[in-house]
Amino acid sequence: MTISRQRQVDLNSTPYYHCIVRCVRQSFLCGKDTNTGRNFEHRRGWIVERLKMLSQIFAINICAYSVMSNHYHVILHVNTAVATMWSLDEVIDRWCLLFHGGDLVAKRQSQIPLNQDEEEALILLVEKWRSQLIDISWFMRCMNEKIARDANAEDECKGRFWEGRFKSQALLDINALLSCMVYVDLNPIRAGITNNLEHSDFTSIQERLAAYAQATLDNVNPNESAHQPKDLVPFSDVLSTDDATTLPMTLPSYLSLVDATGRAIRSDKVGYIPDEITSILDQLNMNPFGFINVIKNYTQLFSLASGSPIKLKKFIQQFGGKRIKTLKGCHLLYKKIA
Repeated sequence: MTISRQRQVDLNSTPYYHCIVRCVRQSFLCGKDTNTGRNFEHRRGWIVERLKMLSQIFAINICAYSVMSNHYHVILHVNTAVATMWSLDEVIDRWCLLFHGGDLVAKRQSQIPLNQDEEEALILLVEKWRSQLIDISWFMRCMNEKIARDANAEDECKGRFWEGRFKSQALLDINALLSCMVYVDLNPIRAGITNNLEHSDFTSIQERLAAYAQATLDNVNPNESAHQPKDLVPFSDVLSTDDATTLPMTLPSYLSLVDATGRAIRSDKVGYIPDEITSILDQLNMNPFGFINVIKNYTQLFSLASGSPIKLKKFIQQFGGKRIKTLKGCHLLYKKIA
């Protein structure tokens, strides 16, 4: 039974979601089309620029992304707390960066007094916009409609550009979030496009590495949020944290984890998990060799959601589902199965 998108995204279960969007008929989003000789590489910049622009408008932040030839991945964090703190005018200003505000907004912005009924109607409207500015479906709609229009205009054609609505996957705990981020950041290496992270163009890991290198040159602490990419959710200065504004791992630990995993999954080079990475995974109750298998086969092992068995069962049961098809991935990823 198909589960509606509204039910798939449950912010009470998790604020983290992995979204995937593919082009229709696997047409070229970016890169060079060997059949026609046309190069669409510049469209990768469209995707990254649009993602970052929308993250500044919505209360939705980017944890990781990678832009491939005919699809892209993005891991989003919905920051409900910050949206509740926006004033009425701030919500209006944000919404009007994307859409026309209507007559009531025009009157307010022109400082024309509103009567009581108009004031009440405006407040209801703004609260609706506030809820939409923490809605992943609205975020992805604003993302994909713009790219589709621009691509069709460039191709001088009409019709569907994307295969369908985006696919979303709930990331129910720290292990699910970090393993999915590693999977997303390693997409170019898994696809054989490059053999090193520095050349993984249009990925969040490339941005993080560049910022880390610059901080090192400037002799400043790369763990501090100010010295990490401003458009990405920063890593914490400790391995685990309850701070919703940072990711639950230190930046050097994450970079080491991605690097070691990338070497381990390369088909042309037998990799291994160094002791320091095993230590990181041990603290997170993750199985090192199972972790590698998960990164290699992530989309086959997890679909609607990823997380511990207890959280997966709870998440699936709210849809009336009885069978969980992703327990194999749990047994690979987690050392202790509760």
